[in-house]
Amino acid sequence: MAKIYVTDASGTDQVVDASNGDSLMNALLEAGVDGMLADCGGGCACATCHCYIEGDGMSLVGEVNAIENVMLDSAASERRENSRLSCQIDISDALDGLTVTVAENG
Repeated sequence: MAKIYVTDASGTDQVVDASNGDSLMNALLEAGVDGMLADCGGGCACATCHCYIEGDGMSLVGEVNAIENVMLDSAASERRENSRLSCQIDISDALDGLTVTVAENG
């Protein structure tokens, strides 16, 4: 289990308890985080689960794969060095305390 600190698309902060083995996207959807659309359901095919990993969190979430890299280029919001698709991040104890900001999708 990991506590994820989230700023949603409307700027509201909340803490999400995420289960190990789940995707960050699913954890944010289950918590009802505003702006987490995830139109493709986690298939890395739409970029509507785009988020920004804050602080030193990028070192914890792994590298962007080739498909995710292409999808991030098509995201509705600005791609940054800390951009990730939340469907491609698996929750583990190592992510406890991770801080993310949901990108705007429109």
